[in-house]
Amino acid sequence: MKKHNFSAGPCILPEEVLQKASDAVVNFNNDNLSLIEISHRSKPFVDVIERGRSLVLELLNLNKTEYTALFLHGGASTQFLMVAYNFLNKKAGYLNTGTWSSKAIKEAKLFGELIEVASSKDNSFNSIPKDYTVPTDIDYFHCTSNNTIYGTQMKAFPEVKVPLICDMSSDIFSRELNFSKFDLIYAGAQKNMGPAGTTLVVVKNELLNNITREVPSMLSYKTHIERDSMFNTPSVFSVYVSTLTLEWLHELGGIPFIEKVNTKKADLLYGEIDRNPLFKGNVVTKDRSIMNATFTLNNTDLQEKFNAMWKEADINGINGHRSVGGYRASMYNALPLYSVQALVDVMQELERTA
Repeated sequence: MKKHNFSAGPCILPEEVLQKASDAVVNFNNDNLSLIEISHRSKPFVDVIERGRSLVLELLNLNKTEYTALFLHGGASTQFLMVAYNFLNKKAGYLNTGTWSSKAIKEAKLFGELIEVASSKDNSFNSIPKDYTVPTDIDYFHCTSNNTIYGTQMKAFPEVKVPLICDMSSDIFSRELNFSKFDLIYAGAQKNMGPAGTTLVVVKNELLNNITREVPSMLSYKTHIERDSMFNTPSVFSVYVSTLTLEWLHELGGIPFIEKVNTKKADLLYGEIDRNPLFKGNVVTKDRSIMNATFTLNNTDLQEKFNAMWKEADINGINGHRSVGGYRASMYNALPLYSVQALVDVMQELERTA
């Protein structure tokens, strides 16, 4: 039996997706050729990437005439600078909620003036800032919807009069939102959609009118839209597996269905963290992420015993990020409820035997 995989990224993927992907690496479309050796411009692969791009917009309930979905290279880290290179003409506003938004801020400062609209740094990033005002004289407002390291998640987004740009790397396709509020969304595939190697970008087409500087071809959204996400060779395997995962989600019932599943998983784990006197959650309750639950032991003397127990139970990937320590259970879309129950069982057994 496969281990219970709580890894924060690369993430767990559906079993059926892994099976189809492994078959395709050997023989794709029964053409006696491997997926990873065919031309990216061949009809079989063009069909794959176009299917994936179409599914993105369908699942997010976005109009195909107003938005374009792209599969690009470079991870979300490249988007930190690509967003600013394209759209930061004078001044931009950023919400600082953790490591990844801090990195985005660092890159954006290379291209223009930056306003840190609000930050939860003084609270060790254990909450999401509230009651802030987004300026109206900025080129765009950037936020990070979910923070894998600290385990916080934005439950609401501000009403803004400027373009709204969001890094959704770790909770894309996990919950229902009005995605039409956003002018640009980006997400590294490896958190909740597929394997590392491709990055999803969804851009409102009219936002391109805001580009005033000359941008190098590889970093230009216009270039990638004009070339149908094929300006250079895409990451064929990553795009294929991401498309399979999107099809899996679509067949299940899309985002409304998976949000209910994700909520059950989060409720189960947070319920145990709050009930069990041996554990403590790291995040303000109302800002807890349904994707990444972070917690610690109240008595660190039990750490060695707890670590041995969850490893014995075939649980993988719950060590906290190296920068903060503790524990982190990532409950992405493909993680089954019984895996969360397995972790809860270990936590309860530790309580009984401590």
